[in-house]
Amino acid sequence: MIFYGLALAAGAFLLEWLDYKHAVREWSTEFYVGMIALLFVTLGIWLGNRLTAKPRGPGFERNVAAIKALGISARETEVLEMLAAGHANKVIARRLDISPNTVKTHVARLFEKLEVASRTQAIRKAQQLDILP
Repeated sequence: MIFYGLALAAGAFLLEWLDYKHAVREWSTEFYVGMIALLFVTLGIWLGNRLTAKPRGPGFERNVAAIKALGISARETEVLEMLAAGHANKVIARRLDISPNTVKTHVARLFEKLEVASRTQAIRKAQQLDILP
């Protein structure tokens, strides 16, 4: 937290310094606009790197203990993988050779077991638990 405070103080100081230099007309207006643009580009890149999820390495190992602890069946794992791939219930039913109602049942049970309310939440939680890559 101290780092963020120091970075904010340094940024405020830089902006005040630039404002002073602009007030005395030491440099052209384009220079000031460029400096502020550079500051925001740098801040955007830093925030983007900080907030973007890091890709997983090539050695993904499924968390079998979590699957067993949650009571997720092999078929439910297949349905979860297809949900993560973005497939609709009818597509999942065709590919797994089961009825769409069975897919709905599997999805509902996955929601209960993962304690989520939507497909997106289910996929995110499964990734956090290393059930999905």
